[in-house]
Amino acid sequence: MLDRLRLSPGTGDLIRRHAAQHPAKSSPPDSVRPLRHEAPEGTELHVVGVHLYLEDEHGRILLGLRHPDSAYAGNRWHFLAGHCEREAAISCLVREAREEAGLIIKPRDVELVHLVHLVDSPGARPRIQLVFRARHFEGAAQVREVDKCVAWRWWSPQNLPDPIVRYTRAAIEGIQAGRLYTEMGW
Repeated sequence: MLDRLRLSPGTGDLIRRHAAQHPAKSSPPDSVRPLRHEAPEGTELHVVGVHLYLEDEHGRILLGLRHPDSAYAGNRWHFLAGHCEREAAISCLVREAREEAGLIIKPRDVELVHLVHLVDSPGARPRIQLVFRARHFEGAAQVREVDKCVAWRWWSPQNLPDPIVRYTRAAIEGIQAGRLYTEMGW
């Protein structure tokens, strides 16, 4: 940049020597910067959830009955799901499937099939719900987190249980219709 400025030869040399003796402080890479827990002004952080859309050989979808005392959606049927921690969404899905139901899913067998962008209620944090289909899985669903889920069952998409989490039904209907996106509560 100094070459483009019109400086006397002595001033240019002085600036170069000073720059060599006092290198500019660079900011640390993103990987070592402390996490910001606040959204920039005018934005709001979203909760990111991952959900498993799993079909059996008969086209039925796996849903779990949430524990009655669950913090969210007690006594309602819902996808196998979880919140992303500090991890990639597909890694989260693979982990949740193993932890919640004992299912083994390989990341290469997973594809995004629907996204629900919602606000559950006024004042609630907005949520982005990623719904992934696993083309292949190993194991039989079993209740492994009894405080969250009391049963796993396969359901026909044309005969979904009631009560079911509202956005779960919306996502299943969207997938069946070939839509990739649903908004709710805005």
